[in-house]
Amino acid sequence: MPPLSDSGADRDRQILLTALAGAIAMAVAMGLGRFFYTPVLPEMMDGLGLGPSEAGWIASANYAGYLLGAILAAWGWAEGIERKVALSALVATALLLLAMGLASDALVLAGIRFLAGLASAFVMIFTSAIVLSHGLAAAKPWVQSGHFGGVGVGISVSALMFAILVLFDGGWRLAWFLAAGLAFAGLAMVFRYLPGDVMRSGPAKKEPPLAWTRPLIALTVAYGIFGFGYIVTATFLVAIVRDGGGSSLFEAGVWLVTGLAAAPSVAYWMPAVRRIGLTNVFALGCLVEALGVGASVLLPLPFGPLIGGVLLGATFIMVTAFGLQVGRNLAGESPRRALALMTAAFGVGQILGPVVAGYLADWTGSYTWASLAAAAGLVASSAIVLGFRKS
Repeated sequence: MPPLSDSGADRDRQILLTALAGAIAMAVAMGLGRFFYTPVLPEMMDGLGLGPSEAGWIASANYAGYLLGAILAAWGWAEGIERKVALSALVATALLLLAMGLASDALVLAGIRFLAGLASAFVMIFTSAIVLSHGLAAAKPWVQSGHFGGVGVGISVSALMFAILVLFDGGWRLAWFLAAGLAFAGLAMVFRYLPGDVMRSGPAKKEPPLAWTRPLIALTVAYGIFGFGYIVTATFLVAIVRDGGGSSLFEAGVWLVTGLAAAPSVAYWMPAVRRIGLTNVFALGCLVEALGVGASVLLPLPFGPLIGGVLLGATFIMVTAFGLQVGRNLAGESPRRALALMTAAFGVGQILGPVVAGYLADWTGSYTWASLAAAAGLVASSAIVLGFRKS
């Protein structure tokens, strides 16, 4: 990002461009790199003859890569080179999206998704470190909302693109190719505007070992269970629509409302944070999301999936972001280690979710029990967080 003068207007422009770069990076790495699998999944299952359990294993491979990336990021090796790592991971994301459109074998697809998960973890952790540090230094709390809102923007753009493909019978392979093209376009923007390094009060240094307190342990466990609870619907929501007899356009519409609800979600939960605090909002978000997860399978089309999509979008980014912020507050002098290890716990939950859901769907013939198990996990996550708050 080119240096700007020290005038107030230029500083405001610089922080705006920083937030924009963060939002685009999250849109590419998360909205496309991680979550584009959801709207394309039903067409892939039909085209390749995949069952729910196989689709679940491919999804879990992505989350296993995300877990490995989070663990690797916790070791502090990227101090001072966060931008290089984040940009390299974005390049990998675009190439792996392209590769998804070329592959047909389930094992190859799982391998590609594993590497995509690794890349998305690096982008999320290191881009967030850069962007959020600049927002904090500039005393601009809206930077966090804009940064994480990029996930919802990426989901919305991918849903619109997929709807257009449905209208023109483009097929699932073309969908992956177009997603790769969007990712390369986004990469160019991030390369132009992402700042060079994390804002620090002194030279880059390795964080001390993380001090595990009881509240931090409880939060990390709850965060992992939340990963299990949200990912079932985030992976299979469009497949639930297909299973219930919904059209391909309705599938895209459900994913679109999910993204539209997600994009501003961090911002519109902020008044609740000021009123009742981060921890209570985290717990409340888990409960609201549990209602959506249950509604997606218990209410008939079109209401169930639409309500499920809106409540999923309204909560999952917010709970993810605010959970990390609570962890940062509990981490003392080791905030990045806490962020990475909480993300690792989150990753474990995400790995288990699609596998368990896939087998339950194969066993029962529907996604109902899998979704109810996910909803129960979200309720448990809320209860654990509220328990440690009271302690």
